[in-house]
Amino acid sequence: MESARRKGGVRREPRFGPSSSLGDLRLGADDRVPTSEDDKPRRRRASSDQDAPRERKPRKRGNASRSRPSWPRLGRLVYWGAVLGLWGIIAVVGLVVYVGAHLPPIQSLEIPKRPPTIQITGLDGSVLASRGEMAGTNVALKELPPFLPKAFIAIEDRRFYSHFGIDPMGIARAAVTNLLHRGVSQGGSTLTQQLAKNLFLTQERTMQRKLQEAELAIWLERKYSKAQILELYLNRVYFGSGAYGVEAAAQRYFGKSARNVTIAEAAMLAGLVKSPSRLAPNRNPDGAERRAQTVLSAMADAGFITEAQAKANLGHPEYAVKPVGAGTVNYVADWIGEELDDLIGQIDQDVTVETTIDPRLQSIAEAAVIDELAAKSVKFNVSQGALVAMTPDGAVRALIGGRNYSESQFNRAVTAKRQPGSAFKPFVYLTAMEQGLTPETVRQDAPLDLKGWKPENYTHQYFGSVTLTQALAMSLNTVSVRLGLEVGPKNVVRTAHRLGVASKLDPNPSIALGTSEVTLLELVGAYAPFANGGRGVAPHVIAKIRTTEGNKLLYVRNPDPPNQVIDPRNVAQMNAMMQETLLSGTARKAEIPGWQAAGKTGTSQDFRDAWFIGYTANLVTGVWLGNDDNSPTRKATGGGLPVEVWTRFMRAAHQNVPVAALPASDRGLFAGVANGVSQVLGGNQGAPAEPRAAVSMGNGATPAAPAGAPRAPVTRAAVRPEADSGLDGWLVDRLFGGR
Repeated sequence: MESARRKGGVRREPRFGPSSSLGDLRLGADDRVPTSEDDKPRRRRASSDQDAPRERKPRKRGNASRSRPSWPRLGRLVYWGAVLGLWGIIAVVGLVVYVGAHLPPIQSLEIPKRPPTIQITGLDGSVLASRGEMAGTNVALKELPPFLPKAFIAIEDRRFYSHFGIDPMGIARAAVTNLLHRGVSQGGSTLTQQLAKNLFLTQERTMQRKLQEAELAIWLERKYSKAQILELYLNRVYFGSGAYGVEAAAQRYFGKSARNVTIAEAAMLAGLVKSPSRLAPNRNPDGAERRAQTVLSAMADAGFITEAQAKANLGHPEYAVKPVGAGTVNYVADWIGEELDDLIGQIDQDVTVETTIDPRLQSIAEAAVIDELAAKSVKFNVSQGALVAMTPDGAVRALIGGRNYSESQFNRAVTAKRQPGSAFKPFVYLTAMEQGLTPETVRQDAPLDLKGWKPENYTHQYFGSVTLTQALAMSLNTVSVRLGLEVGPKNVVRTAHRLGVASKLDPNPSIALGTSEVTLLELVGAYAPFANGGRGVAPHVIAKIRTTEGNKLLYVRNPDPPNQVIDPRNVAQMNAMMQETLLSGTARKAEIPGWQAAGKTGTSQDFRDAWFIGYTANLVTGVWLGNDDNSPTRKATGGGLPVEVWTRFMRAAHQNVPVAALPASDRGLFAGVANGVSQVLGGNQGAPAEPRAAVSMGNGATPAAPAGAPRAPVTRAAVRPEADSGLDGWLVDRLFGGR
């Protein structure tokens, strides 16, 4: 249009007829409106074919347009990368804030005070057991042999001194290893992370806990030095078998301080951290040794020990692992733990509890119970046993709450309540003595019918007129029931409670046969007045409690105030009658050479429980055998297994102990009791009895002959069949529809 004006100055209107000079006008590809489907390079090629003169400039523009798209793409890539990176940073910061918000308040993020340790010692001062989350005392890093902490660094965190709490290289290595093994075979946590978990977190395996662990590890590294972190770790890490810290672990497994462990022992301790319960050397010595060898190789590889040292310890390890026994002393420790709160309140510092337990007697009692059960538990269908031995003033010298603590922590000596059977009868006879009857009082042994209840003797035999001494020695049930009704069941209950039985007792006619449940501990304590002259006692095991550091005395047991619960004359009467139980009655297997001993057997309904409580002037000991599910035994009676356990323990316990006589008041009061029994039953029905020590029953009682001295023969009638017939166990099941 502009060119037309320049040429003629007159405007020409275009014509579109057939003769027009524009008739051959054609639209090219460049004249069309482009769409999204058109390909721009293809348009340019078509245009160049039709209009070559006009192609030169567009071609230059086309070359420029071809180079422009790469820059927008790169820019977009950078832009979106920056956006995603920014959002990633925001997400990480948000995650850190979220995880941190669920951590304890920052003011509480201090190294928590180690929970107090309760150290329990025996009568001789030796350590019996420890209680508390941390069983060992803190040991300074400088006090440990250098190879001990290095063993942990070699196997757990080789770059401990170079990382900042988290080891990215270690995490990457663990990730690759786990990927190759298609499972978790290696961990990436540093020592600092492990410490953070032990101090502040739980053991749950979640991503949140791992992130919290990482945050706390970084916080620990900023707040404490590497030496402080390593010392805290060694004193807090768990080593299995209830041992926390290297000191407790060294004492538990090697019987020595961590300050004195060898290289091989240090390697074993370091190896336990991976799986303390599975690799505990006292339970899995082979596994612990293999793991220790791995640690020794790692120490040599890290240059912490020489190759020669590694080979020497690999070839000849010097492990002195303490064996694991039945652990029955832990029943004592559990009982002590229950008593502490009442004595000193909440414990906020390490304490040492001095006990009355004699380690030698505890070991003897454990062997007696376990060995007898191992030999005869199948024959008699008896799975469990318990034993309590105390001095006549109530100081417990040995306590066995079960045959194996690791298998069952239920304390059958302190907690379990069972029917004592005939072992309860002394309280009936004592009540009768206190109401004016004597051991020579005669009562009828004959069938009895109390409104349909017909208590019977075990043998279904009846002996007619018998003295109370004879009736107690032979454990005649009809006489005991008649006597209980005569003195009154409520009075029998009062007598038992006065002597120390704390359990609820039902004052009914069957109380005379021990149908109310009691614990072994309280029953033994209630027999103690017979051995000490009639004074009531409170069974106890704690003598003193003091702080471990500073030896500040927190508690000391004072002697029981004078509390005469039995008249001395009645004590003498009961001792004379219960001695006859061992001489001619149901406990004839019980014998301690040179010592006067007395006691009473007991068997409950359907032979569910078998008891024997016996005593000398030195010890009062009770034994119970039965099953936890209260199922019947195979005719186990008090005169059988319990007497055998009691005799084995008491004979060993009385070795090299000065002989002492039981309390007595009237000399010769019951002389000739055995002859009286013989007259009632019509003479000796069995073989001549074996010789036994003469028994004196007066104020001026002559001590029995020393152990090992010849014993004076005593002729007495066989008042009843052997104890294995279960004479002591008239069965209360007759009352409840049994045999």
